[in-house]
Amino acid sequence: MRLSLDQRVAILLHDGIKGTHGKTGLSLLRYSEASIVAVIDRTCAGQSLSELTLIKRDVPIVASVADALQYQPQVLVIGIASKGGVLPDDYWHDIKDALSAGMSLVNGLHTPLANMPDLKSLLKPGQLIWDVRKEPPNLSIATGLARTLPCRRVLTVGTDMAVGKMSTSIELNWASRLRNWRSKFLPTGQTGLMLEGDGVALDAVRVDFAAGAVEQMVMRFGKNYDILHIEGQGSLLHPGSTATLPLIRGSQPTQMILVHRAGQTHIRNMEHVLIPPLPEVIRLYEMVASAGGAFASVPVVGIALNTYKLSESAAKQAIAQVQSETNLPCTDPIRFDAGLLLDAIMQG
Repeated sequence: MRLSLDQRVAILLHDGIKGTHGKTGLSLLRYSEASIVAVIDRTCAGQSLSELTLIKRDVPIVASVADALQYQPQVLVIGIASKGGVLPDDYWHDIKDALSAGMSLVNGLHTPLANMPDLKSLLKPGQLIWDVRKEPPNLSIATGLARTLPCRRVLTVGTDMAVGKMSTSIELNWASRLRNWRSKFLPTGQTGLMLEGDGVALDAVRVDFAAGAVEQMVMRFGKNYDILHIEGQGSLLHPGSTATLPLIRGSQPTQMILVHRAGQTHIRNMEHVLIPPLPEVIRLYEMVASAGGAFASVPVVGIALNTYKLSESAAKQAIAQVQSETNLPCTDPIRFDAGLLLDAIMQG
């Protein structure tokens, strides 16, 4: 399942446009081909979406589902990625208003909604609730089989959560297709699944089967494509992250791209967990990927630098500094172009 081209979509994003938890909605605004007709954020109602986010999409911001109905949305997407994936209490009213108005609901949070009696009672024929975070069927443990595939397997890895790993993988996939490579983006989180359909919601998978779920996904597509761009999750540096190692083991990557937010010195909201110098982070990822020789050597071939909060001149300075520090190609693939990183992947 995925958001389709013929659906009129409203994104529920209260406090998410200016906050730190709106990445699902903002990513849909940047990348979805669906017709997004309204963004619901009471703190930004009436303001310009493009001025607030730099996303070149002309979509009105309204204060409630009731206000969004004038744009005739058919689907409501919960656009936040809250801490722990919990649905905020103040979202229930808008969700019930949407279902009562005949809209379907797309839910990317850990809180399952499809089987809640008070929500199911509001559904009419043709309406549905899609809980995106579900474990795939028929899973087994990983075996390292993905290393036998002939395709390139590019995994984005990060210095923290929510630094732009999904966006980097999407931009690399687009750049690959422009060069006529048979390329596919493989999502591993709720936002990517809404965009692409095929993939796995990795944080919904029991830990014993997480690497196996990734391997199953990669094996399904690896023989039919020249290059797979696998969406990274979490970070080896984050004390609360368990997703990165299963991605490395399950996908058996041939190259990695390190994603970092310019100027960030510690894990967000954890000042006691410092981010080491990037050359040390690169060595860490390469050591873990090879596991001392148990698996193939996997190089980090480039750095994707998130410069969203910098001016263009400051962004270019930051990119030059990281490139000098790591001696690797570096760019902001969203702000500028992913071609430099793709060149490094193809040469690797």
